[in-house]
Amino acid sequence: MFKGGFRRSGLEWFSSLPACLLLLSVVLFSTSSDIHNQMLRGGEQLWSGYYKLRMDPVAPTCNPERDIEAAVARELAQAPAEDDPMAALLGAQEKDPADVRLAIERSVSDCKTAHQSYDALQGQLTPGVKVYRVVELFVADLIAFGLESQRYILVLLVMLCAGTATLTRHHIAMRPMETRLDYTVSHTLQTVANAMLLGSSLIFRQSSMGAETTISSDELLLHNFWITGFACLTLASIYRLLRVPPDLVPGGNPNKAFLSVPLYTVMCLISGSYFALIGHASGIGIYLGKMMELADMFLNVGLYVWVGMMLKQTRLATLVFNLFRPWRMPPELLAVVAVLVAAIPTAYTGASGIFVIAAGAVIYSELRAAGARRQLALAATAMSGSLGVVLRPCLLVVVIAYLNREVTTDDLFGWGIWVFVLTAAMFTLVTLTVNRQSKFNMAPASQALPAMLQAFRPLIPYVLVMAAVVLFYRYALDVHMDEFSAPRLLPVIMLAILLYEHISLKNRKGRASGELNHQGLEHSLRGATNDTTAEIGALLLLLGLSVSIGGVIERSQIMQSFPQAFDSAWSAMVLMVVILVILGMIMDAFGAVILVTATVATIAYSSGIHPIHFWMVTLVAFELGYLSPPVALNHLLARQVVGEAEVLAAQQETGTFYQRHERIIMPLIAMGISLILVAFVPLLFYA
Repeated sequence: MFKGGFRRSGLEWFSSLPACLLLLSVVLFSTSSDIHNQMLRGGEQLWSGYYKLRMDPVAPTCNPERDIEAAVARELAQAPAEDDPMAALLGAQEKDPADVRLAIERSVSDCKTAHQSYDALQGQLTPGVKVYRVVELFVADLIAFGLESQRYILVLLVMLCAGTATLTRHHIAMRPMETRLDYTVSHTLQTVANAMLLGSSLIFRQSSMGAETTISSDELLLHNFWITGFACLTLASIYRLLRVPPDLVPGGNPNKAFLSVPLYTVMCLISGSYFALIGHASGIGIYLGKMMELADMFLNVGLYVWVGMMLKQTRLATLVFNLFRPWRMPPELLAVVAVLVAAIPTAYTGASGIFVIAAGAVIYSELRAAGARRQLALAATAMSGSLGVVLRPCLLVVVIAYLNREVTTDDLFGWGIWVFVLTAAMFTLVTLTVNRQSKFNMAPASQALPAMLQAFRPLIPYVLVMAAVVLFYRYALDVHMDEFSAPRLLPVIMLAILLYEHISLKNRKGRASGELNHQGLEHSLRGATNDTTAEIGALLLLLGLSVSIGGVIERSQIMQSFPQAFDSAWSAMVLMVVILVILGMIMDAFGAVILVTATVATIAYSSGIHPIHFWMVTLVAFELGYLSPPVALNHLLARQVVGEAEVLAAQQETGTFYQRHERIIMPLIAMGISLILVAFVPLLFYA
């Protein structure tokens, strides 16, 4: 039955499998909250007053058969205590027998009511209630354990995946390691950076223990987790440094070698050096510790990456492209369609980079198969994750609303639709007018529509599977599909799709043995988790060091050199646009949002810029930054999934300056125009 199921490499056993279990635990803990809410409602419907039955009732200690006449007589016979200050102050006063009797009668009545309530609850504690209560309380304990464990799960996930990314050479860099010099420089600096992270964490732990406030056992355990993780990461980089792969080209160029250094390493060296110079060596550890304050957000990032990698294992992207193939669209129009359609899954995978990783290879290959030149295909691949970040239920927008009380998700998503329409229109206009090289000889509708409908048939089961999961959560758990529930619903949806694909594959091929089907599902889930592990390590470590770079900017008081408020909203907006684009060029989105919230946002509000307008500008500016050199993160991710050979082939193509650099210039024009319009047109109406 399990033949082939245990054929995992050592890295899979000690990395991918634990990472899969950690991600599943996050889904389980978050879903258990929904289950518990329904169990409480169900218990109340089955047994009225169930909330009182959740614990064993305590028997009253009073006597319901108390002799009222004797109690009244005893009370009247009692003289006030000699040391009673109130009696000394007010003087001795005779007790009113009627008042004493009334008080004792009320006490006896309350006692009888308490005993009746106790007897009633005892009568309701049937075996069925006790069994139900055991299950319900177990789920409640599971939720509490899950909430308390979030920080530890995040640290384990980050360190596990970062170590995997190091061992598999999967960190995000400007260019891959091709020569021995690239390899040596990259892993040497990675070792230095990881040792710096380890040292900063040790110093932070020591300073925390030496502080006047006592450190809790939970915080101490968290410190130990970070230290152990960075120690393992340092050892992993040393191991990689000493074990040079034999397939590397001898020699190398020093300038190119430094471009092979991972971005997180560069950020670590910059921030670590800065904090060391100002005598604050624990700075990186402190800012990494701030990740724990938003542990649920970073875990959601991990879940979205997992969703994206499972999407990559399915046939969904190819089947969606099959819908448009009958129209025989010219490459430029197909590129527009691909980027617009990609906006929806981009919103559901949390951030632009995740979708580029998940579906970029399919988009590139489909565009190339349709005759698109390499530069255009690369531009569309990098842009495929840029338009959907303003649409519901994008995690980045949820984080903005969480950190800023001035805006809500409804406000941001409501205006985000209009921003999406604008950016989509600009991308369409630039793609179809600038450097268009194909004629619009599309297939007639009479031929294309029937073929398109035929191509839609394989997608119907996928729609039904998605609808089944969403409806189950809606009616069984009372959970609507929105920006808050998406992180826990999407992994379940993708698991259901993977299960459907392999069941349907078994049926089509007439396989009689469920063993083969089990292998197929296990293989796909394993492949998705393998990819997820490396990507989470690369993204979360980059995100964590982005927070540290934000700390450098914050402590260096660069923002304080600018006016904290402008007399003109127009002048403030010019500065905002420049700063936000630069931040998008050098920082990860989530880390940049945290920094912007603490610094730039207050300047914008004080200068008369509306909060919703400011954050719409921020989102578009970030996306422009991710497409802008020198870093151009989305282009780096596109290069990672497409392959270095294709990018080099594109760079060798001849033509005008625009044609030779279309993959960079075309997205910059589209997003640049969009940013200018989003930033300055609304000022005409309220500034």
